[in-house]
Amino acid sequence: MTKTEIRRMVAAAAGACEDKKAEQIRILELDPADSGFTDFFLICSGTNDRQNQAIATAVEERIERDFNTRPNSVEGYRQGEWILLDYVDFVVHIFSEEKRDFYHIERLRKTATTLDLEELKTSLTKRVSAVRKKQAAKKVAAKKAPAKKVAAKKAVKKAATKKVTAKKSNKTTAVKSPRGKANKVAAIKKAATKKSAKKRKH
Repeated sequence: MTKTEIRRMVAAAAGACEDKKAEQIRILELDPADSGFTDFFLICSGTNDRQNQAIATAVEERIERDFNTRPNSVEGYRQGEWILLDYVDFVVHIFSEEKRDFYHIERLRKTATTLDLEELKTSLTKRVSAVRKKQAAKKVAAKKAPAKKVAAKKAVKKAATKKVTAKKSNKTTAVKSPRGKANKVAAIKKAATKKSAKKRKH
């Protein structure tokens, strides 16, 4: 899975958290040297266990609907104080306020980069737009290529037609030229005959 696809999934999960009124939503991009098991943490809080469960359900439904992906594992759903959804490339942590203050996992990941959700959405929109432009350019180029081939074929056909026409005209000339010689020979013979006739008279 590409980095852009992972970011899209994280943004979608964060959007689901927002829809369920989750609080203090934070996205951490983890340093690969510090954490090799996942790329992102999505952290948020709910005001009670039921809300936390509703947030977790909303995230699961959104990711499954939009990306046809289910979490690799789910932990803590029944208790609802700290629900963890592991999507391998990113992990969603849904805390009660008390548990979040107690564990404070943001502080444990000091080397991580905090991403603003709106900035993440904007950057994704730009990337998607850039990809679509490239795809559109490729389609245009693909359409132009057959047009060039057709033009080249027409030029070849035109040249071939000219050659055929030239050959026909040459054949016609070749056929006509013997007739011309024959006429000249006949005229010469006729003239010679007249001269011989005049000599006999004299």
